[in-house]
Amino acid sequence: QVQLVESGGGLVQPGGSLRLSCAASGFAFSMYAMSWYRQAPGKERELVASISAGGSTNYDNSVKGRFTISRDNGKMTVYLQMNSVKFEDTAVYYCKASRMTYLEYWGQGTQVTVSS
Repeated sequence: QVQLVESGGGLVQPGGSLRLSCAASGFAFSMYAMSWYRQAPGKERELVASISAGGSTNYDNSVKGRFTISRDNGKMTVYLQMNSVKFEDTAVYYCKASRMTYLEYWGQGTQVTVSS
């Protein structure tokens, strides 16, 4: 049974930090690209960051230099380190596992709220 379980969300002040985790099970994690998406109220889901099976990373311009995606294949976990957070980072954050063009799994999401 495939599972992706996000954790680490919560309330954080502007300028603060948060680390999200996504624990995977039920599939060959190391062979999948992993991504973090987010969806703010009234907006479409957008790609935040991704990391390939080989470890190459890619970031949306809005988070470049502030967020870092990483993976631990031994723990079957992908992380999103969020630094210098802004009000506009408030959203539900989802992780996604993907391979080729047709294999795709999503987590249930974790809420991140940036508020003073």
